[in-house]
Amino acid sequence: MVKADLQHISLKEVYQEAIEWRRYLHAHPELSFHEVNTAKFVYETLKAFGGIDVTRPTKTSVLGVLKGSLPGKTIAIRADMDALPIEENSGVPYSSQTPGVMHACGHDGHTAILLGAAKILSQCKDDIAGEIRFIFQHAEELYPGGAEELVQHGVMNGVDVVIGTHLWSPLEIGKIGIVYGPMMAAPDTFQIFVNGKGGHAAMPQDTVDSIAIASQVVTNLQHIVSRNIDPLKPVVISVAKFVGGTTHNVIPGSVEIMGTVRSFDPEVRKEIPKHMERIVKGITSAHDADYTFRYEFGYRAVINHEEITKVMEDTAIEVYGKEDVVRMDPTMVGEDFSAYQQAAKGCFFYIGAGNKEQGIIYPHHHEQFMIDERSIEKGINLFVHAVFNFLSQ
Repeated sequence: MVKADLQHISLKEVYQEAIEWRRYLHAHPELSFHEVNTAKFVYETLKAFGGIDVTRPTKTSVLGVLKGSLPGKTIAIRADMDALPIEENSGVPYSSQTPGVMHACGHDGHTAILLGAAKILSQCKDDIAGEIRFIFQHAEELYPGGAEELVQHGVMNGVDVVIGTHLWSPLEIGKIGIVYGPMMAAPDTFQIFVNGKGGHAAMPQDTVDSIAIASQVVTNLQHIVSRNIDPLKPVVISVAKFVGGTTHNVIPGSVEIMGTVRSFDPEVRKEIPKHMERIVKGITSAHDADYTFRYEFGYRAVINHEEITKVMEDTAIEVYGKEDVVRMDPTMVGEDFSAYQQAAKGCFFYIGAGNKEQGIIYPHHHEQFMIDERSIEKGINLFVHAVFNFLSQ
């Protein structure tokens, strides 16, 4: 592994700046595809570092390109910038100043980490052999996502390796989480309308009870996972919305069902909507009802490249020691980092951001979500050392 010479850089000042950047972004969150001021802040901050070519691939994204003094490979590092439609209840002094919008997933921290790494690396140009691309991405939280759009705009052209990280509150501060192979699932969504015949609840014989029929649909959808899919290939089918009826004595004419499907295997993923519609069609026709079925494929699964993951794991061990680097199991949450992995070999990894002793225990997308800010320093260090290790190969 290559040791980066950082002695000429005031690292503590960069780490403190990064925390200040993170707190500013936390107080001024913006939703997916609306990150206008966030992108402006990132653009101006990157420009101030000097030595980085800064452009705007889209209205709410930023790309920084740092070319070393010597030729070499190209590595891309990605951070997402968007917030969530959540009313913050964390109680921190730098809480969201935008009603109903909150950085409840750590993207403010991701942005601060990448800015910190960019500042340090901009002062190491003479030691860099190759090119570094700093991708500040919009709209990770909202399909179709910003990653696919940025890939279409060419930010990955000529890139050899792409890496990214997620601050992870379930993982304690000080730990780095590594996952080989499948890491995050493909998140698809579905919507089903069961259309029966409404009427008086006291005379069900004159109705086609959409609630009773839709309830059978919900129950039978679980048979897909238990009986139609190879048990060695993980799949989750979750109904998250069931809406029908207005009062106690009226059987509604229609029920809406919505939910999500999570999977890793591309072939299994293609078969699931076929199984779902077969079940919906069979149950509704058996009870003289009609249906509408809609299925939307979301992001691809995040699948880490073994060779790149090994370098990332070795770098983490080099920087923090073997005892603080843990191999983790896949999770069924989704992430559009997968779009970059279609264009180059890549690795996505976790940085522990939880702290039980300080009460930093709330899950992502929670109104009280928070991170241990020491995780920002760890992310900056890891990105900087990873760049030198990858470009030296």
